[in-house]
Amino acid sequence: MSNEKNIFSLIFSLLNNFTSSLISSIFKPMLEYLKRPLAVTDLEMTGLDAQLHEIIEIGLIVINQSTFKIIDKFEVKVKPTHIKTAQKKALEKNGYNEKDWRKAWELKDAVEIYAEKTRDAIFVSQNAYADWSFMAEAFKLTGVEDLTDYHRLDLFSVGWSKAEEFDLTKFSLTSMCKSLGIEPEPLPHRAMNGAKKALEVLRKLSNPQVVF
Repeated sequence: MSNEKNIFSLIFSLLNNFTSSLISSIFKPMLEYLKRPLAVTDLEMTGLDAQLHEIIEIGLIVINQSTFKIIDKFEVKVKPTHIKTAQKKALEKNGYNEKDWRKAWELKDAVEIYAEKTRDAIFVSQNAYADWSFMAEAFKLTGVEDLTDYHRLDLFSVGWSKAEEFDLTKFSLTSMCKSLGIEPEPLPHRAMNGAKKALEVLRKLSNPQVVF
């Protein structure tokens, strides 16, 4: 009888440990996502096709997602390698000119710094699909390892989910800025200005308790 009790105790202990480990493996990553920094990113590009066009400026603000406290910043102009494929409208919007870009960085140097600053962070941008398609292509072209978390946060989606609460009917960055009482980004667009406006909109929609 004593041996049977010992066996049952051992089985119960093993099952309990297994269950605890299983629950931990399911919920621990979820908790980690809530603790990871947010990499609020804005890019200026020479067009909309990541296979044809290129990044010419990166604006990054890394924040604590709980407090919205700024952890790090990075702003850099990137030297274009095939400016002839650029769309005229895109260059008019971002104000590209050879004079202002004469000290621009090589793409690989810029992406290496970006990767270092966004380790384990969740990528955030106004249009995550468009911006991330260019970042993914930049990582591929330069061979730099992408160290971000694999989740992406789209500001459009955040606004759409809060449409009724904030009376939003349009979801471009400019439209949401106007609806939320935020001064829209001026022209020509600068990547850091875009990142700052995206952060202001995100903060307004998220209602963090700690003042930014």
